Amino acid sequence: MLGKISVLDDLLEAAGLASRGRLQPLGGGDIAAVYRLATDAGDVVVKSDDPIRLAGEAEGLQALAAANSGLVVPEVLGQQGEWLVLEALEMAPRRRRDEAALGQGLRRLHAVTGEAHGWPRDNACGRTPQPNAPLSDGRAFQRERRLLPLVDACYTRGLMDQRLRTRLEAIARGLEAWLPDAPASLVHGDLWSGNVLFTARGPAIIDPAVYRHYPEVDLAMLTLFGAPGDAFLEAYWNGSTPADWPRRETLFQLYPLLNHLLLFGGGYRQSVERAVARLEAYQD
Repeated sequence: MLGKISVLDDLLEAAGLASRGRLQPLGGGDIAAVYRLATDAGDVVVKSDDPIRLAGEAEGLQALAAANSGLVVPEVLGQQGEWLVLEALEMAPRRRRDEAALGQGLRRLHAVTGEAHGWPRDNACGRTPQPNAPLSDGRAFQRERRLLPLVDACYTRGLMDQRLRTRLEAIARGLEAWLPDAPASLVHGDLWSGNVLFTARGPAIIDPAVYRHYPEVDLAMLTLFGAPGDAFLEAYWNGSTPADWPRRETLFQLYPLLNHLLLFGGGYRQSVERAVARLEAYQD
């Protein structure tokens, strides 16, 4: 542990910081160990985790900040090996939760687009490796980089039977029949409610797994694990909710549901089956 702390001290020094106390554990770190640390320039957040995951998180935060969406993104103060040092954010009182500002900021974030779906490097969604090799067609990316790898992983671990696997593969291979291709938006990639903070400076997003894809990826995650209010959805859609949003919502909830099935076991199988049944009903 002393060697690890020495690396952290070196990282703080490179960032022009000096610690003024001990690491104080914070709640909510399901994957990484998360701490608050007092320094001579104020408090910072320190995370300890697998170096590859932390490098991906740091890169994602920097990409989100560069989008200038108006959303608060914690500044990356340094990352080396098993340590990541971030700006600490000051939480706002609950009565100052501005969901309309969150919707507007997310819409601006998704307006930042690229030519291909994916990302230059793989990263991770939770503990699950997330392949991001770019593809020009969003339907192919959703099938080959998101759905089928997790279907295979869940089947291999005995978390689904052959019948459910076959149904999921049919959905993945039928996307071109109804889902239009679209520009690849910059997405947070793991935007459940726990990764949204309401700070004194406005809504903030943390712990990303960024890539470029359909923007509904982020909306579907929010509605699956958090249910944002009407003010958020009205601000995001700005009067132009797509007619097929319910179908897209269900489709893009499959990836996080499969990931939860893989990470946490059979308790999520029924949720996967319900989503599959809803998508199949659109084909009738």
